[in-house]
Amino acid sequence: MTDQKHIHIISHTHWDREWYLPYEKHHVLLIKLMDRLLDTLEKDPEFKSFHLDGQTIILDDYLQVRPNRREKLEKYIREGRLHIGPWYILQDEFLTSSEANIRNLQYGMKDAIQWGGISKVGYFPDSFGNMGQGPQILSQAGINNAVFGRGVKPTGFNNMVSDAEQYESPYSEMLWRSPDGSSVLGILFANWYCNGNEVPVDEKQAKQYWEQHLSSLEKYAASPHRLMMNGCDHQPIQIDLPEAIETAKKLYPEISFTHSNFNEYVENLTASLPNDLKVIDGELRSQQTDGWGTLVNTASARVYIKQMNQLGQALLEKVAEPLATFAYLNGEEYNHHLLEYAWKTLMQNHPHDSICGCSVDEVHREMVTRFEKSKHVAEAVIDESLEALSNKIDTTVFEKWGEDALAFTVYNTTGWDRTGTVSITLDARRDYFSEGVKKQELKQFPLGERIVVDEAGTEYSVTVEDLGIAFDYDLPEEKFRQPYMARRVRLTFEAEQVPAMGYKTFALVQSSSSQKQDSLIPGENQFENDFLHVNINENGSLTVTNKVNGRTFEELGVYEDTGDIGNEYMYKQSHDQKTLTTKDVIANVKVVEDTAYQAAYEITHEWEIPKSASELLEQEQKELVGFKGRKSGRSEENIPFKITTIVTLEKNSKGINVEASFNNQAKDHRLRALFPTAIQTDVHHVDSIFEVATRSNQPSEEWTNPDNSQHQQAFVDVHNEEDGLTVANLGLNEYEVLRDGRNTIAITLLRSVGELGDWGHFPTPEAQCLGEHTVSLRIYPHAGEGDATKAYQDAYQFQVPWTVKQTGIHDGELPAAKSFLEWNAPNLAFSSLKVSGQTGDVLTRWFNMTNENNSLLVRTLNGTSSAYKSNVIEEKQETLQSNESSKVQMPVKPYEIVTIGFEK
Repeated sequence: MTDQKHIHIISHTHWDREWYLPYEKHHVLLIKLMDRLLDTLEKDPEFKSFHLDGQTIILDDYLQVRPNRREKLEKYIREGRLHIGPWYILQDEFLTSSEANIRNLQYGMKDAIQWGGISKVGYFPDSFGNMGQGPQILSQAGINNAVFGRGVKPTGFNNMVSDAEQYESPYSEMLWRSPDGSSVLGILFANWYCNGNEVPVDEKQAKQYWEQHLSSLEKYAASPHRLMMNGCDHQPIQIDLPEAIETAKKLYPEISFTHSNFNEYVENLTASLPNDLKVIDGELRSQQTDGWGTLVNTASARVYIKQMNQLGQALLEKVAEPLATFAYLNGEEYNHHLLEYAWKTLMQNHPHDSICGCSVDEVHREMVTRFEKSKHVAEAVIDESLEALSNKIDTTVFEKWGEDALAFTVYNTTGWDRTGTVSITLDARRDYFSEGVKKQELKQFPLGERIVVDEAGTEYSVTVEDLGIAFDYDLPEEKFRQPYMARRVRLTFEAEQVPAMGYKTFALVQSSSSQKQDSLIPGENQFENDFLHVNINENGSLTVTNKVNGRTFEELGVYEDTGDIGNEYMYKQSHDQKTLTTKDVIANVKVVEDTAYQAAYEITHEWEIPKSASELLEQEQKELVGFKGRKSGRSEENIPFKITTIVTLEKNSKGINVEASFNNQAKDHRLRALFPTAIQTDVHHVDSIFEVATRSNQPSEEWTNPDNSQHQQAFVDVHNEEDGLTVANLGLNEYEVLRDGRNTIAITLLRSVGELGDWGHFPTPEAQCLGEHTVSLRIYPHAGEGDATKAYQDAYQFQVPWTVKQTGIHDGELPAAKSFLEWNAPNLAFSSLKVSGQTGDVLTRWFNMTNENNSLLVRTLNGTSSAYKSNVIEEKQETLQSNESSKVQMPVKPYEIVTIGFEK
């Protein structure tokens, strides 16, 4: 190893597909950049290489306009002059699901390999924080390094090693370690990813440039191999860089200057690192900072975007893929191309400036369309799979209830058996146009008294709503469309013990006996089941008692509203600190459902809040006053703000569902729901990427921001040994555990702001999120440490919609109830079930939610021959032996992500 300083200059551009300009305007700039780049690579052999920002979608975007340049692109990729991947897009890791992060890597690596080359670098140049399981994911994908720009605070000075704290490093190089123990070389852009931008060719200018930049490089470097990134956001390429490098060599003959690439740089760097690199553990969320530049409040910018994303991800990874796999195991085609199209369309909304809601309004309008496009494809895959599966189920058991029995199947695509309230619309009779529609007979069709039964004859209380007649149509594969009129009913009941990764078939049948009129409402403004008692207080908050251990939680669900004079990136409370809550607001409470299987109350708050910030805010925004220095307060004028909350308790549920709706006409504010836990603990637990992360309730000493908001995925949980409270959500990615002595969980429901922020004045009136909103939460009290994983499993199920399908009475090779994937492991969370596009094997994935060793027991899938351990990019690693009962057992380390493949 030599001590000679070696400067690696990597040409690149950080390409945000959309941000302060709409997508197509950035797109036009991309075409210009790529044209110039290809011309430069062709004309100048000394322009060695270019890094295409770690994402393969740039190639797709370019070829939309320049399809004739595909061969030229492929030539330079195969020659190693264009470096692409490993991602499809540069995502925000905390606002995209665990499986979305994996699909991003899978499709990016697949694309890069097809193009003929891949940059084996875990590239996160501008992620707003980094997921704690990043090193494990990268290691499983064969990538031994990660390059990032945020999350860690470098503390070194003149290369002297200091006694650094947990999230500090004396160098820009470190070992980054996941909770399972996997580690990669972490490389921090200590001087950002533009520290080698616009290198001068002129000697006088170059001398001044290099004196400054070499000094900056010296400060944090652990190795003689130093990194300079030649490029920046949407930066055009520096075509005279080879001449600039020659100037540098002439000025500093003792230093080696190379027009380099990441593969070469990492190889050289790894061979020259010292032994005293700091180990940085877990999530990189800028914990050791003042808290004002974390960009964490992008988790609540444009909440509607996050809600659409949660639904889109759930439909793809938790419904469409499993159902398509069930159908595949029963002889149907698995439509890889459609699912890839749906995933890629969804992931085009996952770049950090997109999903974070921190772009101009035009960007987020287009995102809504992409979400709808992806959802529609997912729904088509779901419908096709349901049709194929339901037609194979033997429903003849329902013949004994008569020819007018209406059979239907309830599918559970979560990893655990499921009980819950289900609604389905059934056609009691159809008249096709081709056969003649008898509207009068349809209107008079006798429905009679009906109940729901399962294949064993168990009866279920049901609510049947007559929907009258409706138009619809079939689209047969071999015929023209077939329109019809139908007499429709909507039924709602509690489906019990639907098998995990499977289904259960029911039928709506005639009954001569009247249904039981049991109720979950024992008195005014309260309801209860075997597990919970809930009292609704005068102010609309809930007092919830966990009947299992007697623990009572008070004042759950108070609403809080504060002024926000920040921007799409950061929340900043108004200067007057004016905070309003519904604690002293009298609510109107009424029963809206009272059945044997569930009860629901409607709670209405007729509230008033300030209409906006004061007029000073607009002036401060235009004058580019930094949000930390703004003095604007809230308007003295109030406007009505009505919140309608539906609180529901199901007969066999251990949690309470909360749905709040409101029409927001106020600006510059943040709305939260508060859940005081009064649980004594210094930490809390939160669903993150393949991890239930443990985070401190108190921020670091450096943290001066009064707000300590953080990211979440499915839930946040506060517990100690005896008691716990988990609050799950649908697409509400921001929370805070308040430092109020009660460890109150605060969930952000809405944040209204009027500007993008960052480097200029970009008004974003649509980020005020005016109009109708509906948000969903679930409150789950539990018995503390020993019961926590059950609460987490419940929260994961809450993310996944039930799937139902009407079918006829017919023979079939499938039984009336079945689980396609049987497994057992108490502390594991189920993550995915899909089919590999490379091998046709069925891939299943789990992760260990705890720091304890576990054992996973899985029954070999029907229609598969053998099982093997795989990784996140679906490569076969080792064969797993099954026992006499066709079960495979394998140990699972703490926090390990486990993928098992089944050969078809």
